[in-house]
Amino acid sequence: MASIIPITPLTETTALPQNVEAEAAMLGAMMIDNRLADDLVDKLEPEHFFEPLHGRIFAAIKTARANDMLASPVTLRPMFDNDAGMRELGGPAYLAQLTGSGAGLLGARQFAKQIYDLAMLRTLVTVGRGLVERAMDTSEEVNPRSQIELAEEELFKVAADGGTESAIKTFAQATTLAVKMAQKALNSGGHLSGITTGLDSINAKIGGMHHSDLMILAGRPGMGKTALATNIAFNAAQRYMRDRQDGIEHAASVGAKVAFFSLEMSADQLATRILAEQARISGEALRMGKISRAEFNQLAAAAADLENLPLFIDDTAGLTIGALHTRMRRLQRRHNNEIGLVVVDYLQLLTGSAKASGDGRVQEISEISRGLKTLAKDMNVPVLALSQLSRQVEQREDKRPQLSDLRESGSIEQDADIVMFVFREDYYVAAKEPKRPTEGDSAKIFEDHASWATDMERVFGLAEFIVAKQRHGSTGKVVLKFEPSITRFSDFVGSGY
Repeated sequence: MASIIPITPLTETTALPQNVEAEAAMLGAMMIDNRLADDLVDKLEPEHFFEPLHGRIFAAIKTARANDMLASPVTLRPMFDNDAGMRELGGPAYLAQLTGSGAGLLGARQFAKQIYDLAMLRTLVTVGRGLVERAMDTSEEVNPRSQIELAEEELFKVAADGGTESAIKTFAQATTLAVKMAQKALNSGGHLSGITTGLDSINAKIGGMHHSDLMILAGRPGMGKTALATNIAFNAAQRYMRDRQDGIEHAASVGAKVAFFSLEMSADQLATRILAEQARISGEALRMGKISRAEFNQLAAAAADLENLPLFIDDTAGLTIGALHTRMRRLQRRHNNEIGLVVVDYLQLLTGSAKASGDGRVQEISEISRGLKTLAKDMNVPVLALSQLSRQVEQREDKRPQLSDLRESGSIEQDADIVMFVFREDYYVAAKEPKRPTEGDSAKIFEDHASWATDMERVFGLAEFIVAKQRHGSTGKVVLKFEPSITRFSDFVGSGY
């Protein structure tokens, strides 16, 4: 049980962290030497300054340099003729005062770092005050867990603020990463530069699942998209486990520790699916207890083999996109940033912020898809998100899905790096079964059913994996084998389909 920590309340007289003298010295140095200004304008923003007037002066210097103008007390003076804050300090002559000593020339970069650090501390104070105020307000529904997640999200935003500078890479750094990716593909035997899906035909088509990619796997109900996602998650986790047992380092493995966010199925249902597949026992028979002692022994053996499988399941219902980010960051910290794949089943069961929800479902889905892409980039992991398709698929003669079928928002297609569909023709052929002939029926009834049976035999147990969009490669399809009794996809070896 969590211990209760006594809180010392913040008072209005509590002094916020600030150093106005450092702000003045740095601004003076920037106006004396515009080369310093060019170096520092991208490291700070006007809101990082405690003194609002200093923030406006910084913004004016930034604007002048962006327009290739000299930033000096003389050139900036017209911008502050009507500035009330400047008048309180003696008018535009204050600009000249800032450059009077030149003391900031030697320490301008250190001043900039201190200004930024103090701004972060002030933001932390604001976040803390907001947390206390929300915790004290019991007028609405009390939900401490959601408040904790909101606080974690706000703290992450503080930590992520200012990350643009570190995100900039030289071309040499970028090419080094590209060469490492190519080397990884070569070492894996070809076709695979990302995390394995465990299916050679899919790996050959998309090259594996790449860091920072948002992948959408969509399909109509009954197509097996959850089964395929579960297979892929299991294959990646199992490959990681085997690679580590073989002495292959984390960075060199084509497997991954997997975080599976299941908003539709419970953790035990997912585990049952995986165990049934590995023990090759019917999932339905397993759920109903219709298994033999020998099959139970197979199940127990599979469970023992998979005891250390690095697959982590979060089956919390009704997650917001913000809470998903929070839980993923928490999981990464717990596992030394070794989570290499995130699966979300499924996208439409996530919820957006209250504001986006009020703007309509389309805007909410847009926020969710952008949030998933941001998660992929921030965590530098592939995110595989499942998505429903609209019912318009059922109105067409050819039921194969298209990009326009993605449900509720075009932003899903826009934000995704890869859009994939799973399609099983046997699902639709089975639904068209004509009357089963009995003795005394006409020859046509026998012929119709025989024709249907031939068609069903052609497509039974096969699934099309369709790549409709891929930023890094070509589109197209591969054929997979599907065993519905154990919900398992595997590579199809054969011809004639």
